[in-house]
Amino acid sequence: MKELSVIVPVYNESESVKKTLEDLKEVLKGVKNLKYEIIVIEDKSTDDSYNVLKKISGIKLLQHKVNRGYGASLKTGMNNSKYDYILITDSDGSYPMKEIPNLLKYIPDYDMVIGNRHKKSVPFLRRFPKWVLRVLASFLSKNKVLDLNSGLRIFKKIIAKEFWKLLPERFSFTSTMTMACFTHNYPVKYVPISYHKRSGSSSIHPIKDTLRFFSLLLRLTMYFNPLRFFIPLALLFGLLGLLRGLRDLILQNSFGGLTLVLFFMAFQIFFFGLIADIINKK
Repeated sequence: MKELSVIVPVYNESESVKKTLEDLKEVLKGVKNLKYEIIVIEDKSTDDSYNVLKKISGIKLLQHKVNRGYGASLKTGMNNSKYDYILITDSDGSYPMKEIPNLLKYIPDYDMVIGNRHKKSVPFLRRFPKWVLRVLASFLSKNKVLDLNSGLRIFKKIIAKEFWKLLPERFSFTSTMTMACFTHNYPVKYVPISYHKRSGSSSIHPIKDTLRFFSLLLRLTMYFNPLRFFIPLALLFGLLGLLRGLRDLILQNSFGGLTLVLFFMAFQIFFFGLIADIINKK
């Protein structure tokens, strides 16, 4: 028998949360040999979400006293969960609950199973930034990252506890979990899923949050595998120094000041990387 704690964060989703939870309960009841609990965290919404949730049976309802964010809601859910595997999903109707059994097939063979959203179902304006983030995440983690921040996934609670202090209180929770698992060689499985247009308006800002995700990826790489960032950067400056040096020799038969600066920066970045890696290993 599989045991699963399902965590659903809710913030201003009064229009969709009832149907989402009804679909969720129906799907989970249809899975054989599954023991589960549904934990709903109401993150101090400004709409009628809490009153809607109070009328729904079969869930464990928790409410924050102040709005704390998506990641904080997931942490609250995990702190109040009793099973070793955690399933998270959104309450806005974007993730079809019927996809959950497809993810459960790969538990416990994998430590994290992620729903890989069909790219055409992602809003057009968000596709290019997401593609750039996936390419960067794949390079930094040395793994093929198909979906960095999918909100439908199953993972071992013990892994989240391992990186607890790194998991942010806001929207970068899922991205951090993805990078943490890949950079620590935890088995990860992607499962293709459909993805629907959400009910209501999204609170994600396409430009500001994309820049924040870039910053997050670099910070996580600096923490988990700093050489993956510093070595390519050092090689880039070394190559620029080499090209500038060849140019100086051809034109003036000596190295110019810019050439020396570029080589110095390359060596400096390289040694910074070594020091960061030594600190990281302690």
